[in-house]
Amino acid sequence: MSSSSPRGRSRVGRDSATRRQLIKATAELMLEEGYAAATSRRVAARAGVKPALVHYYFPSMDDLFVAVFRAGAEATLARQREAMQNTGPLHALWQLNSTEGAQLMMEFMALANHRKAIRSEIIAYSEQYGALEEAAVATALRASGVDLDQFPPVVMSLILTSLARMLLIERNLGIERGHAAVQRFVDRYLDRYDAPPGSHVGDH
Repeated sequence: MSSSSPRGRSRVGRDSATRRQLIKATAELMLEEGYAAATSRRVAARAGVKPALVHYYFPSMDDLFVAVFRAGAEATLARQREAMQNTGPLHALWQLNSTEGAQLMMEFMALANHRKAIRSEIIAYSEQYGALEEAAVATALRASGVDLDQFPPVVMSLILTSLARMLLIERNLGIERGHAAVQRFVDRYLDRYDAPPGSHVGDH
C-alpha cells in the first residue's frame, strides 16, 4: 500500500536506517504486546526517535503496518524457499510455522479485521505462501507413494500450518496440555514422509 499523495509515496519508498528501525520497533511491540500497542508514540519511543519521524516516513499508520507486514512476508518467503531446498522440507516448514514470524502473522490477521489495507496484503501473501507449501507437501507425499486423491496436498498443508500455529498460540498463553503428544505424533509422520523415497516401512 502507498499513501494517496505523491509526496507520501516518496516518503514511504525511502530506505534508511531510521525507517528500518521504525519497522523493527513496530514488529517488536506487536509481538510483545499485540498490535494495539503499536501506536506512533510507542513506536517512536521504542525506536529512540521523535514521534514526528514516524509520520515523516509513514504518513499513516496503515503505511507503517503495511511496511512491517511486507518486510516480514519477504523474510518468511525467503526462509520458506530455503526450507524447500532442505533434505527435510516438511520438518523445515513445520518449524517455520512455529516461529515468531507465524506469531506476527497472527497479529496481522487480527489487525486485518479493522484495517482493509492489511487484509489485502495478507490475502496476496497467503496465496503465494500457501502455493509454495502445498507444492512441497505434494512432492513429499508423491515421493512416498501416497494417493493424493485420498490425501490432497492443499488439505494436508493447511492442517500442518494450522496445527503449528495453534500450538504456538497456546504456548504463548501458557497452555501446554497435549503439546508433547502432538509433537511426537507430528514428528513421527514428518520423519516418515520427509525420508528418501523407498525408505518407508509399512503401509501408508
